[in-house]
Amino acid sequence: MHVRYSPLPEQYADPEEIFDELRALVKTGDFTLGKVVSEFEADFAAMLGVKHAIGVGSGTDALKIPLKALEPEPGDEVITTANTFWATVGAICETGAKPVFIDCDDSFCMDVNQLASAITPRTKAIMPVHLTGDISDMASITEIADRHGVPVIEDACQSLYAEVDGQYAGSFGVAGAFSMHPLKIINVWGDAGVIVTNDDELNRKYRLLRNHGLRNRDEMEILGYNSRLDSVQAVVGKWILRQLPDIVNKRAQNAAYYDAGLDGIPGIRLPARNPGVKHVYLFYPFLAERREELYRHCIDAGIEAKIHYPLPLYLQDALRFLGHKAGDFPVTDRHANSIISLPVDQHMTREAMDFVIDTIKSFYGGN
Repeated sequence: MHVRYSPLPEQYADPEEIFDELRALVKTGDFTLGKVVSEFEADFAAMLGVKHAIGVGSGTDALKIPLKALEPEPGDEVITTANTFWATVGAICETGAKPVFIDCDDSFCMDVNQLASAITPRTKAIMPVHLTGDISDMASITEIADRHGVPVIEDACQSLYAEVDGQYAGSFGVAGAFSMHPLKIINVWGDAGVIVTNDDELNRKYRLLRNHGLRNRDEMEILGYNSRLDSVQAVVGKWILRQLPDIVNKRAQNAAYYDAGLDGIPGIRLPARNPGVKHVYLFYPFLAERREELYRHCIDAGIEAKIHYPLPLYLQDALRFLGHKAGDFPVTDRHANSIISLPVDQHMTREAMDFVIDTIKSFYGGN
């Protein structure tokens, strides 16, 4: 049996409804920051219960623009997690700020116990990362941030529609960033991102920054970027956004099925589930003994498992200038050596999941 990782061929198996909307768009010639972009932004904001959503060119830009709006100077610092995707730190460095890492905990999110001690007079922002579809401990993070007068910008690129105590990921800080890359919870036909905020002035500034700093067609208020959400991608985004509640509910059901099937297998450890969090499961990670052997066993059996991430970000060649060495962030290191991820998307069948569970049991000698 073959168990694929990406659900895109199934998700877009019947794109005729989207093509109909694209044909209608072509007839209008409304290709740049037009009506369909505004409609998508309004739908996105309403879905998350926030005042403003700003469509941009990528999830990376959705991280960069709120940071740039803070006007960091060389030497300013942004605190984030040692275990994250490259874009988090790429966005920080692109603004001229310095990333400052703290370790994660076994939720794969920021260890809030290390946060306060990492804040310095040069701290410009805190950027928690809601990894794998979970939510960081935002109550603690925002309390610490408020106490020190530091803004919080959430990297929610992997956790669209994740929820804790009735509040959605991305809505806790001054801004939240989302990605609509093809492998995210909702995805379009290329790169796209969204910034959300409840602050009217920040909304105005983010919209300036995404479009060359233009106040209108003929006046440039500030220096900005070309990072507009394409109208074509907004059409696709509107189509898939309507399915978001069903998508995340199905992913959660699939994750619970994996939990029941994998629990108790010697050699693997499932992450603790916070009952207060509605996890959206971008993928399904767990910690495995003999991880490399298990990974190869799955691949040989036809299961497209993944490793997120085999070499921690803080040890990548591109960040040698930060001067870190192996062992600086022991929980991140442990995860890098033991995490393995399974597909858990809304198109996974019970037959496929049973095959995955049986394959893992057979590796560890179970029935």
